Amino acid sequence: MSANDKYTTERITSIHTWVPGKLFSFRCTRDAGYRFVAGQFARLGVRSPDSPDIVWRAYSMVSSPYDEHLEFFSIVVEGGLFTSTLERLRVGDPVFVDKTAHGFLTTDRFAHGVTQRRHLWMLSSGTGLAPFLSILGDLHVWEEYDRLVLVHSVRSAAELAYVDTIAGLATHPVFGEFCRERPGKLTYVPVVTREAVPGMLDRRLTTLLDDGGLEQHVGLALEPADNCVMLCGNPEMVSDLRKRLQERGFRAPRRGQPGNLAVENYW
Repeated sequence: MSANDKYTTERITSIHTWVPGKLFSFRCTRDAGYRFVAGQFARLGVRSPDSPDIVWRAYSMVSSPYDEHLEFFSIVVEGGLFTSTLERLRVGDPVFVDKTAHGFLTTDRFAHGVTQRRHLWMLSSGTGLAPFLSILGDLHVWEEYDRLVLVHSVRSAAELAYVDTIAGLATHPVFGEFCRERPGKLTYVPVVTREAVPGMLDRRLTTLLDDGGLEQHVGLALEPADNCVMLCGNPEMVSDLRKRLQERGFRAPRRGQPGNLAVENYW
């Protein structure tokens, strides 16, 4: 199989810097045949100026399956070959996209057809926010769940990316209707752990889960009977939260058996 059978060459169309030297997003063209489910990730490739070889990494899509472009959210890893090369790219430069999307952080992992509609919690840290933005761009999710809870934990307020995008969902031509019909349909919870920001939670997600602070803030009990949880972010945070949720009775899908806990593992 030739290289062109495995990936397409796309072009960067826009770049947005959130925190200089640390956080940025970019959009690129999307091949007409590229398909993915909201929450999945792509394998992206870049060529370093110092090597002819393509370096590949996994990146969750920010864009929805219906967008004509692909969008990604990236942290700059100091000394990292991939992100340092990616950060230097400019509009018009190439980026390679594996033709196959990957990952299981998708809502089709959960049971459907339950008599009582469930609530969907999306707990993220850092760039782990990306797949949840894609999921919130999926009409099916707004139809399927009574409430959507998006939690984004960062160290400093400057790292709270996509705040305007999230706020804009309330007036979105399609999703805004759900928000108007059911106040509180989408609850966005920014968490800043290294700064005191008025009105925002300031403790680690594990602590907020242990002491009930997160549930109290949202006004919703996090119980397995009528809730589904998705986790994405720092591997240590994901591991700690998964353990706590499993102790509460949440379970990941197994051998075709739907569960109520989904975790992405591409690190």
